[in-house]
Amino acid sequence: MKRLLNTLFVTTQGAYLSKDGETVAVSVDGERRLRVPVHTLDGVVCFGNVLASPFLLGMCAERDVAVSFLSENGRFLARVAGPVSGNVLLRREQFRRADNGGACLEIARAMLAGKLCNCRTVLRRSARDHPETAQAVEAAADGLGGLLRRLETTDDLEAMRGVEGDAAHRYFGAFDHMILADKEAFRFEGRNRRPPLDRMNCLLSFLYTLLAHDVRSALESVGLDCQVGFLHRDRPGRPGLALDLMEEFRPIIADRLALSLVNKRQVKASGFTVSESGAVTMDDETRKAVLVAYQERKREEIVHPFLKERVALGMLFFAQALLLARHLRGDLDGYPPFLWR
Repeated sequence: MKRLLNTLFVTTQGAYLSKDGETVAVSVDGERRLRVPVHTLDGVVCFGNVLASPFLLGMCAERDVAVSFLSENGRFLARVAGPVSGNVLLRREQFRRADNGGACLEIARAMLAGKLCNCRTVLRRSARDHPETAQAVEAAADGLGGLLRRLETTDDLEAMRGVEGDAAHRYFGAFDHMILADKEAFRFEGRNRRPPLDRMNCLLSFLYTLLAHDVRSALESVGLDCQVGFLHRDRPGRPGLALDLMEEFRPIIADRLALSLVNKRQVKASGFTVSESGAVTMDDETRKAVLVAYQERKREEIVHPFLKERVALGMLFFAQALLLARHLRGDLDGYPPFLWR
């Protein structure tokens, strides 16, 4: 199992990343600001106007360190990766299952069940901790329970996507009740993106981008093709399998972290800017606070319900990618999604 490493986030505009021996060196205006040993990293994420030398990119590709470039506001732009490695037989089996309707359906069903269960747990924990909003939140949790039962008997991928849509409507319909601080500024009336039109959607979209980067890296590290999914249709440039796998983690990592940051007033309304078009962006200071909180969240430990081992949250992506690979190889009868308790 791959050990939990760190992601280097570079947000300083005009920064230049270069190779210095076995380290990643960060310079600003010709001044060396930071050196990080490459063996301590599993990813580098660059925001906005950040440049990187080809020698550094070559070293990162050789060491299996993913380098992603995002806009200053967190929109994904490009990713640099080395030659495809791993087991070609595993990838062939992945493609066969993705083309097999029955096999595809069962893997998608397991992943969706994981997502719905984890959304329900998020709602129930909020209802338990905050009785003042429990009624509306519990109602949404009960609704997800009904959709989980419907999911068990759904035998068509399109119908399954319909269940996912209904679940998202119920879950996000109760989301505003879980926001307990600065309600006016962080009011949530549903998901919107590209661009986000309110502060909470801006925060969620940014965290989902970070999550996608980590899940994609985990899938590639075990030799799977992150483009070929089971629930998400193939589309040029879309990491379908990464989007599939991250469904289990959206509620427990991204959504809970967003709620915690707002409810504990670790992010403030003044840290976001609303443009004339209505698009909302976060400022540099807020973005850095979110990145630090995300890294700290990944270091929290839990007992994995299937592996029965204590693992850091940041390891869950690799653990689930390995379990999926084991299922595709025939070592496990079914894919066990991660269920948060």
